[in-house]
Amino acid sequence: MLKRLQANTLCIREMATQNPFYVLIFSKTSGYRHDSIPAGIASLQQLAGQTSRFTVTASEDASAFTPDSLSKYRVIVLLQTIGNIFSQDQLDALKHFVRAGGGVVAIHGAAAGIANDAWYGKLIGAHFAQHPPHERGTVLVEEANQDHFIMNCCGGRKGWMDEWYNFHSHPRENGNLNILLRGDPRSFEGGKHGDDHPLGWCQEFEGGRVFFTALGHFEDAYRDGWFVGQIGRGILWAARQEDMS
Repeated sequence: MLKRLQANTLCIREMATQNPFYVLIFSKTSGYRHDSIPAGIASLQQLAGQTSRFTVTASEDASAFTPDSLSKYRVIVLLQTIGNIFSQDQLDALKHFVRAGGGVVAIHGAAAGIANDAWYGKLIGAHFAQHPPHERGTVLVEEANQDHFIMNCCGGRKGWMDEWYNFHSHPRENGNLNILLRGDPRSFEGGKHGDDHPLGWCQEFEGGRVFFTALGHFEDAYRDGWFVGQIGRGILWAARQEDMS
């Protein structure tokens, strides 16, 4: 596991810059709260220190979501942000951030945030519906996007333990999404999307960039280089820092 973490970190470090950008990790919840949130924050703090590409601030203070306060960040990470996490003014500040070119990385439970807001659903790509009991399964890379920057240094993964999310609408129906990862429905029970079960994607959205992964329920994910490497490259891609040559 440690060797995978080192290999994926190296893929980021090779593109190091002298001017790190600022990332906000936001993990407010309303309702169910993932035990893995502290591990997720610690993992991104460690990744920031190892790569020197960005610096991170962790917060659950939604009152700080104003256009002025968000303007210093290049990327906002929505880490397990379940429930009604924003007032309308705070959500409007997030819209302003995205429309000004800001990046968003949304992880796992973020798909269960603000369930009744259509804009937030489009930002994430699809609203979470439910999941079957967690079990090990196989994650497949979308062949057409296997060379995408976020998937660089990655392949698929067998035996991955997670909650295999189902969504209210099939993500493939959202033509704005570039699907990156799919679950193999033959490897787990309870999938509702047939033979094509998207679990990770990215999109250009209203001037900004968004990367979402439905993986990441358990603490172990945030100590795994395969997963953390995708999050790290997702941050760089959302910040438009994937090509520093």
